[in-house]
Amino acid sequence: MAKILEMPKLSPTMEEGVLSAWHKKEGDAIGVDDLLADVETDKATMEFRAFDKGTLLKILVPPGSQVKLGQPVAVVGAAGEDVSAFGADARAPTPSPTAKGPAPAATLPAAEAKPASLSAGPDTVAPVAQRRPVVVKSVLDRTSVLPETVGNGAPATAGRVVASPYVRKVARELGINLSGAQGSGPRGRVLPSDLDGLRAAPSAAMVRAPAAGPSPATALSVDREEPDVRPLSPMRKTIARRLTESKQTVPHFYLTIDVDAGRLVRLREQINTELASQTATAGGDATPAKVSLNDLLIKACAVALTRVPECNASFTADAILVHKRIDISVAVAIPEGLVTPVVRNADRKSVVAIAREIRELAARARARKLKPEEMSDGTFSISNLGMFGIDEFAAVINPPEGAILAVGQVRHVPVVTEEGTVAPGQRLAMTLSCDHRVVDGAVGAAFLAELRRLIEHPLRVLTG
Repeated sequence: MAKILEMPKLSPTMEEGVLSAWHKKEGDAIGVDDLLADVETDKATMEFRAFDKGTLLKILVPPGSQVKLGQPVAVVGAAGEDVSAFGADARAPTPSPTAKGPAPAATLPAAEAKPASLSAGPDTVAPVAQRRPVVVKSVLDRTSVLPETVGNGAPATAGRVVASPYVRKVARELGINLSGAQGSGPRGRVLPSDLDGLRAAPSAAMVRAPAAGPSPATALSVDREEPDVRPLSPMRKTIARRLTESKQTVPHFYLTIDVDAGRLVRLREQINTELASQTATAGGDATPAKVSLNDLLIKACAVALTRVPECNASFTADAILVHKRIDISVAVAIPEGLVTPVVRNADRKSVVAIAREIRELAARARARKLKPEEMSDGTFSISNLGMFGIDEFAAVINPPEGAILAVGQVRHVPVVTEEGTVAPGQRLAMTLSCDHRVVDGAVGAAFLAELRRLIEHPLRVLTG
């Protein structure tokens, strides 16, 4: 017996998704766990697989449609089975945000809606739209008059121009005579967007008046280009919702330190030289090509969190959860927004293992192939914008985590040595954003002090 296939929940936070592609077509046989379609959720592009076997009799939503949870997407059943009865019951798909079409009549302003015809009788009271309003003169422009109207909303007096004082002023500066003009607004009102067409195509009823010409500022206000409309993707909607909730509900405060990164940079160079030597000897790619400063900072944060565990905590309504595991979320930028793959048990992994894992997670994140469980349930976050030339910034906390570390670039600056001389140095600024319900100022300062000691003596990172 044929049945409707509905959109399942493919991630813990999914409320809707975009069905980006079908992998089966109508008439194809399907088996249990066969790949039916790809669905773009708020987290990643997920695989929509079949729960039953049968034949795909009818596809109810085309590729690119935005679909809500539980919405019918297809009909499956026995080959040749009649599915005409499902057409009336199945809900139509929600159009993708990229689809363009006319606005529904219900959304038109009341002033533009056509009034229903009424039968006039001896006891009938004329509707408000048919009453003759008082003629109102503009305070700014005495020649601007709102025409008397009748029930159909058309101007009652021919020859009058309906335009605001601003439009009249711009028209004068552009050398446009508005006499006899009919605009695209309600009741023929001339809008600012109409002036460009009137200037480009004057007619007998629209004669250009002599003028010195428009000022650059006026020309910009009239000839402005329309913005590039980019509909919100499910990921961008989730980012907007979660970060708005974070700033509204989490009391942020910020602590910034500037550390000597010279030794850390030199250690990274030594590690990469050794890795390159090992790779050449092995004749393969058993290890990553290089270790980044971010990989070393992830390991340093993990070691610091073992020594200041109060920063590795989350807030709940009844208690503060101090986690025994150290799972560090790492912000990765992708074209659609931002994802945070998690390095599990970072304190127990070597820097090389962290580098390899980060490289693999980042590649799958950019391909939208991460699983939801790989991007959730972290205990601490790191966001690094140093590769974009940012010196210092403050990041927004990713709830329910209690803190996030924002890392800038290594700066080459003159520094004062312990001997009191000035020498070239390398400095690194970091800002810790703290949830004040979980992390007090003294606790955050203790964490940063421990992190400073590790970065300025980086061998402790490798042995920690």
